[in-house]
Amino acid sequence: MRSRLPLVMAGWLVTGALATGAGVAAVTFLGEPLTASAHRPLSSAEVEEALARALPPETVPSAAAGPDAAVPSGGAGPEPGSTSAPETGSTPSDTSSAPVTGSTPSGTPSATPVGDASAPPATGPGNGRSRAITTAGGNVIARCDGGLVVLRAWSPAQGFQVDDVERGPAARARVEFESDEADVKVEVRCGAGGLPAHRVHD
Repeated sequence: MRSRLPLVMAGWLVTGALATGAGVAAVTFLGEPLTASAHRPLSSAEVEEALARALPPETVPSAAAGPDAAVPSGGAGPEPGSTSAPETGSTPSDTSSAPVTGSTPSGTPSATPVGDASAPPATGPGNGRSRAITTAGGNVIARCDGGLVVLRAWSPAQGFQVDDVERGPAARARVEFESDEADVKVEVRCGAGGLPAHRVHD
């Protein structure tokens, strides 16, 4: 039994080697025409047959179609003998009726004159002089401007109150302070040099 086992194993190996060699030979023999057809350029009939299998029947391009078949139905040019109006210049431009710039004639004077000699010069603040006046009845601030005096402010002293005021502007301004015991009247005029000058009447 032991002497027959090596023979059986040798037979299996020989049989496997033969089967493997036969398979490799068959694949080599059959593979040449397959690979050769894969790299061989196809004819026009084979191309149409391949497209017919891949695309629907209505989208297959015809081999006999001329160069006009590539032109879409909506893109056909004008028929012979027909004339069409040119697109440029068919519609007049609206901007030609009114000028864009220069709407005001050059000879028309400006609405706002510049440097009008007849306009009076601007006057600045007055050059008047002010003075604070202190009396027993109260305090007064007067100002002289252009020969006229005006009382800017007044304040009665303790125990006094304001009875009457003529503040101006005028040639004379006055204010009267009164209390239970005395009345103090302050009269102001413009003195020399335009400085307010006052007089007190009890």
